[in-house]
Amino acid sequence: MNRDMQGYLEETEARILSHLESNHVSDTIRVSSSYSVKAGGKRFRPYLLFATLEALGKDPMKGVHTAAAIEMIHTYSLIHDDLPAMDDDDYRRGKPTNHKVFGEAAAILAGDTLLTESFSIMASDEALSAEKRLAIISRTASKAGFNGMIGGQMLDMEAEGEEIGFRQLEHIHQYKTGQLIVLPVECACIIADAPREIRNRLLEFSEKLGILFQIRDDILDVEGDMAVTGKQVGSDERKNKMTYVSTYGLEGAHEELVNLTDSAGEILDGLSGKVDTQELHNVLQMFAVRDQ
Repeated sequence: MNRDMQGYLEETEARILSHLESNHVSDTIRVSSSYSVKAGGKRFRPYLLFATLEALGKDPMKGVHTAAAIEMIHTYSLIHDDLPAMDDDDYRRGKPTNHKVFGEAAAILAGDTLLTESFSIMASDEALSAEKRLAIISRTASKAGFNGMIGGQMLDMEAEGEEIGFRQLEHIHQYKTGQLIVLPVECACIIADAPREIRNRLLEFSEKLGILFQIRDDILDVEGDMAVTGKQVGSDERKNKMTYVSTYGLEGAHEELVNLTDSAGEILDGLSGKVDTQELHNVLQMFAVRDQ
């Protein structure tokens, strides 16, 4: 990641915290929602949005509001995922989960705050036309909603303890994980007025990236080190979840990861000469080899 990209990510976090820390009627909500943002993370989704804008020849700063909103939605989903009613996790990013620090009620409301306020940030983005803001808000609601991440999360919970096949597993993660990884690319294409052919190829790339991300996540749940991943390992097996590791075996999951990485890279290679894919190649490698 180059220095400019790091700067865009820092600006994204600053934009989120500035919004969260202003004009709160409840100090508990302010502290609780900010806590999970400040806990860290690699900001993969904002990075993907900025890298796509750069590939399309647009100033990445035009995507800061959108990147901030997407990261807020991702963070809210983690807070809720960690709750006792869902994954019941005690640690996230090396720190106690939100509900362990502030209690379940405050954690639920902190997640609600991040989701709701993300739309406020998108709506107030004066760097974009009203038409583009509306298109981004519409796509975000779709990708995060019952036909997107939330729907996938419900499918994943319903599949716990069940014997499911590869196609059903892929279907779950196409929504649970994939939709919020497709979203930054789709939003960047809206911001940049990307031609249909290039947009379609970039979306195909992002769909592969979403599945690749989940496979790596499943591998880290087996091979990861809590000191690095920031969360307890082995939770999928304890909860009897179907994963790419339980379906393919550890070696098979690694092979599928390599195959998908190669396939996604070929899509980028096919765009060479039309867009600058250097930073997107960097994103792909980061997703494939990440250790947290």
